[in-house]
Amino acid sequence: MMEVLLPILIFAALGVLFGIVLAIASRIFAVKTDERIPQVQELLPGANCGGCGFTGCAALAEAIVRGEATPNACNSCSAENMKAIGAIMGIEVADKVPMQAQVRCSGKCGVAKLQYHYEGARSCIAADRMGGGDKLCAWGCIGLGTCVEVCKFDALHIVDGVAVVDHTKCSGCGACVNICPKNLIELLPVESEYYVACRSKEKGALTRKQCDAGCIGCGICAKLCPEGAITVTDFVAYIDQSKCKKCGICAEKCPRKIIRHENEVYDDLINAQKKA
Repeated sequence: MMEVLLPILIFAALGVLFGIVLAIASRIFAVKTDERIPQVQELLPGANCGGCGFTGCAALAEAIVRGEATPNACNSCSAENMKAIGAIMGIEVADKVPMQAQVRCSGKCGVAKLQYHYEGARSCIAADRMGGGDKLCAWGCIGLGTCVEVCKFDALHIVDGVAVVDHTKCSGCGACVNICPKNLIELLPVESEYYVACRSKEKGALTRKQCDAGCIGCGICAKLCPEGAITVTDFVAYIDQSKCKKCGICAEKCPRKIIRHENEVYDDLINAQKKA
């Protein structure tokens, strides 16, 4: 009988001993976690979009607690939650202007001229390495949807070869801005209405050959803007949203019709979805 019980007792004793050792080791080598990290993370959206520049909300929460990021680093976070994060950190958080993404390109299929037919990987980054993509315009949207893939809010869609933002869903996280190889997407204040849907810096004569909708830098919009909100630099117009009073004169008078109202762009998206 003892021959059976003895091994059992030995293994039981060893189990207790190892348990005690592991318990002591876990206390000695335990990594202390700042209790503020889960509190901050709870207030973040949880989309893990990466628009803040960190790998996800958990990484951002740690960065905020370590002082490597500000409490309002997440553009998708509500103003109320930003202030709550600031309260946890003992920092007063200033109001942040809500932003939304806009794609500065009007070079749709049949409008932008092509230099070749691309049949490679369905990735804007991969296509950009092949001579800048299939469009003659070096600034044009490649339209393969890499921005769509990184958007966690279903706010981006490809319409006729160009990315279009659904502003009813866009959180302004900036993930699409960071991933676009052409730097075509920018964050504008939610309250802005008009923007120049082109970023080509080629001279007007060359732009005409490359795209039927590219900005030719004629300057008509800048001359007619009563607020002086539009400037033309490197042959392309740009609207200073802080000065724009949303009168719409620039959009009405633009000979290339590439100064667009956000509702017009959204209508394009809805119409395309209805046809699909």
